[in-house]
Amino acid sequence: MYVQGFLLAVPEDKKNEYAAIAKKSGAWFREHGVTEIVEAWEDDVPDGKTTDFRRATKAAAGEKIVFSWMIWPDKVTCEAASAKMEADPFWAEQMGNMPFDGKRMIWGGFSPIFTTGRD
Repeated sequence: MYVQGFLLAVPEDKKNEYAAIAKKSGAWFREHGVTEIVEAWEDDVPDGKTTDFRRATKAAAGEKIVFSWMIWPDKVTCEAASAKMEADPFWAEQMGNMPFDGKRMIWGGFSPIFTTGRD
């Protein structure tokens, strides 16, 4: 498995708009091999003393943190989907409609070193 993780700040009043785009984008990712997507909206995100999710995303007042991840069968499948994204007009259309500041989104790819609860 290969995991992509995402952290971003979304205006609280854009929750439904964000969820709609996440569902639409999720369908595209499913077609291109992703096996699982989780989009999690802030529920209990405390301010830290040294660092925290808000500082990491430069969240402003009225913004909520979204923590999400996608599970791919392997890195090769993930990279193939990423290459297709660049050429697909679907994404050019989506980028202009994002209900958050994409410049403050944090993302990365990860190779698991331990999992539990998955067969």
